[in-house]
Amino acid sequence: MLDLLHLMIGAFSGALVGFALGLVGGGGSILAVPLMVYLVGVHDPHMAIGTSAFAVAANAAIGLSNHARAGNVLWRCGAVYAGAGVLGAFIGSTLGKAFDGQRLLFLFALVMVVVGVLMLKRRKSQGVANAQCTRENAPKVLGYGLGTGLFSGFFGIGGGFLIVPGLIASTEMPMLNAVGTSLVAVTAFGLTTAFNYARSGLVDWALAATFITGGVLGSLAGTRAAKHLSRGDGTLNTVFAVLIFVVAAYMLFKSAHAL
Repeated sequence: MLDLLHLMIGAFSGALVGFALGLVGGGGSILAVPLMVYLVGVHDPHMAIGTSAFAVAANAAIGLSNHARAGNVLWRCGAVYAGAGVLGAFIGSTLGKAFDGQRLLFLFALVMVVVGVLMLKRRKSQGVANAQCTRENAPKVLGYGLGTGLFSGFFGIGGGFLIVPGLIASTEMPMLNAVGTSLVAVTAFGLTTAFNYARSGLVDWALAATFITGGVLGSLAGTRAAKHLSRGDGTLNTVFAVLIFVVAAYMLFKSAHAL
């Protein structure tokens, strides 16, 4: 059990996670897992992954409601993408539980670097304003959904930093719509992964509750910031990529040292 100080640190960490989810639709678990391991002091990487999956899913649901009120969510695309990804998330999380925790963190960081590079390459793309999920692009949406679901479950993350690029690549929707819509899948993937980890006793419910509490305020601030940064000049994409690179570098250093 964690003491009061560490639970308070957990609430502060949750605010950071909520802000990241509201701002870029991803970064929640990218921040949550290392914060739980290196700041809050959860020594078991699998416990950190399981707990963060539940907390991020709840914070993503809060962020989703904020983006929905702002009209940023394309519900059909979100439902199709999430529907395919839930199966992948369950399979991936089953495999992830059997994988060495430190190696999981190391691989997680490498994937983050690749996604950050891809987002920088697309930073000037403004997307198609009226993009929708149709019969023509449905196979691509389903394929990306299944693939990111597998990654999400395997690494125990909500997967927003993979889902946002996946939605853009499969539908060409603008970044702000991808951020809002991605939270449908982040919520679904996170709950699927958390359920699988909880079956093995790998969720700290008290810590998850403090993360969620802090995430409420962070999510509101992040959603407002996303609206201001989404100007079509690539600012939001660049912020997204820089966030990924910074955390990936720290995780590579820590996990490589542990290995």
